[in-house]
Amino acid sequence: MARVPAAATATVRRTADRTRRALRALTRRRPGRDRGKSPVPELAARQNPWVRALGLLCVVLLGAWLGLLVVGNVRVPVGPMNTTMTLRPSLTGGTKINISPLGALELRSHEAPLRLDVDVDRLDPERSQALVEHPERLAGLQDEIVRDVEHGTLDLAVRSCIAVVAGATALGLAVYRRPRRALASGGLALCLLAGSGATAFATWNPESVLEPKYSGLLASAPSLVGNARSIVSEFDVYQKELARLVTNVTKLYDATSTLPAYEPDPTTIRVLHVSDIHLNPASWKIVASLVKQYAVDVIVDSGDTMDHGSAAENGFLDPIPDLGAPYVWVRGNHDSGETQRYLERLRNVHVLDDGRAVTVAGLRFAGIGDPQFTPDRSAVPGGDAAEDLAGARLASALRDQRAAGTPVDIAVAHEPLAARGTDGAVPLVLAGHLHHEGMEIMKYGTRLRTEGSTGGSGLRAVERQYPAPIEASVLYLDRSTRRLQAWDEIRLGGLGLTTAEVSRHLAEENQPGATPSPAPSPSPSGTPSRTSP
Repeated sequence: MARVPAAATATVRRTADRTRRALRALTRRRPGRDRGKSPVPELAARQNPWVRALGLLCVVLLGAWLGLLVVGNVRVPVGPMNTTMTLRPSLTGGTKINISPLGALELRSHEAPLRLDVDVDRLDPERSQALVEHPERLAGLQDEIVRDVEHGTLDLAVRSCIAVVAGATALGLAVYRRPRRALASGGLALCLLAGSGATAFATWNPESVLEPKYSGLLASAPSLVGNARSIVSEFDVYQKELARLVTNVTKLYDATSTLPAYEPDPTTIRVLHVSDIHLNPASWKIVASLVKQYAVDVIVDSGDTMDHGSAAENGFLDPIPDLGAPYVWVRGNHDSGETQRYLERLRNVHVLDDGRAVTVAGLRFAGIGDPQFTPDRSAVPGGDAAEDLAGARLASALRDQRAAGTPVDIAVAHEPLAARGTDGAVPLVLAGHLHHEGMEIMKYGTRLRTEGSTGGSGLRAVERQYPAPIEASVLYLDRSTRRLQAWDEIRLGGLGLTTAEVSRHLAEENQPGATPSPAPSPSPSGTPSRTSP
């Protein structure tokens, strides 16, 4: 047998040794925690720390949300009601009180990534019957409700902490399969919840109850009226249903606004401000419903009741005398002289023009018609200069009324440009034309209220992607001072829609701790200055 050369044998041994060392390096086990596991090659590069942190944050947020969703709610009796309180992730914060299936009451109570949801489940029969049988308990009901809410909020905070920690920890354990990572997820979730709670506490706004927003999707009209096609053939039914919807919404709003907000007393003068009806026949049913539900004393229409101002349209105005309240009207740029003359002959209608003043329901009104009639293509529009001149004429008439000892309480114009000319000459001026509402106090103290379209833009309702809303407002004025105290903005979904919102607002001088605002004062030059809209 031939002998193998020694050099070859040494070479083979060296190669075998190098191979064994390489295999040991590749299959080297991690010390401690990997003991007992199969050897894992460490060929992959380490993961980016930012990616790991982002993954951990996603696990924490998802786990916390799942925890709140599953176990993060408490059932709390509040007065005669059974409620469920829940914390929910939110970009805007606030508090939402759900009165299913009627709607919701929204309060801007805080700014934080958490929203408090309060679901009113049902009215407890025993507690309700006790209130009926012992009405003297109503005196302490508010204190009882406050105690119930505080107790429920404390329970909710404790349960929410447990829910987010448990949810994040469980999901962290499922994802990472390491107890240390899972506990880190739970701790981070608790820190995020505590930070959100601190932010909510720091931004807490107790005055949010002064301006609640009631909204609801009232689904009865579609079941009675049908789809958009049937609205055309059954328009009478549709407008009756729309009137019934606003009736129900206002009743519900009155029932749910028993918070410490402005409550008009029986002596308060209530003014319904409408504008830009634009030949929408459904508007009359809505106006009549608002007059009845709000016990309105006078209706003010700031123009554009018609669309082309032709004599053929005049019959549209016939329901006005039967709306249930006096009707004060000024001409808009879609209302012709023929329209104005027709209205002057109707019962219970007061047409204002050229600064003429009239006293209705204890308030003194003065107004001026729009100087332009835009449907007439044969006439050249006067533009902003014509509106400025109309505003100056109205302001002059207002100063004459004040000098005569009969100051005007409310001025009315169609175009906000003309209305701005009255700044300093009257406490409140009403306008329309823009088809969206607004409220501002001008430089010299006059408050300008611009109304949206009570006709939902009329024939132009469907020119946009969604039908234009129907808007109106109820103004509350003190009978002794004849100053605006508060107002309700009413907004209904446009043609074929059944959404409704009522928002209450307080005049700045009626906010808690505020001082009464001074009366409007004329500008140094004797004529009011106008700021750009």
